[in-house]
Amino acid sequence: MKVSQVIEQLHRLANPEKVVFKKAKYNIVTTNALGIYMKDLNLLAKEIGNDKPLALALFDTGLYDAQILCSKILKPKDVTPALMEQWLPTFENWEICDSFSMGLFSKTSFAQSKIVEWSRREREFEKRAAFATLASYTMADKKAANEIYESFYSLIIKAATDDRIYVKKAVNWALRSIGKRNSDLRKSAIATAIKISEIDHAAAKWIAKDALNELQSEKLKPLDYPRSIYRL
Repeated sequence: MKVSQVIEQLHRLANPEKVVFKKAKYNIVTTNALGIYMKDLNLLAKEIGNDKPLALALFDTGLYDAQILCSKILKPKDVTPALMEQWLPTFENWEICDSFSMGLFSKTSFAQSKIVEWSRREREFEKRAAFATLASYTMADKKAANEIYESFYSLIIKAATDDRIYVKKAVNWALRSIGKRNSDLRKSAIATAIKISEIDHAAAKWIAKDALNELQSEKLKPLDYPRSIYRL
């Protein structure tokens, strides 16, 4: 399928009222958006299949919905560090940040290094990408050792005093995701949350309280990854 054909389909699916709705309800602020429902983008992505040249060309159109579609038709193995750094500064809201972080970045061989690097960034959605990628990475690599995830606790603690809503929510999300991976990480994540709760800062207090509410719940069932260790 050609770029022009895809753009034509996107314009047919356009719903300007959806742009207004998403901004009002979910604070998704966009530039050059058509207001296409995610379910329609998913259906279109399924129809197209994986297509690297098309995906890259769609992102370069600057059309928001085309960029979201790019994240759905590009294989993680086709993502390079250069592309990640090219795209990251353009993210203007949590939706596109998470679409790329979860769908692509967390599944690349560069995930760990980019999590560390981006956690030091100042821009809100670049920093969010670090922790959204980390949250998703807890499921992307089902065989990774506990030590890998525990090495990220220092980043989580350091970022726990960031007041910005989309950073602190991602930090909290990453901590909870690590803790849900298996019983041992649950214990260390709880210990980390308690350490964060002792920081005299509102964002840290919120992150810790919310994480502890879930991780200490009797209803929580760890996912037991790696299964070769936790489901003998």
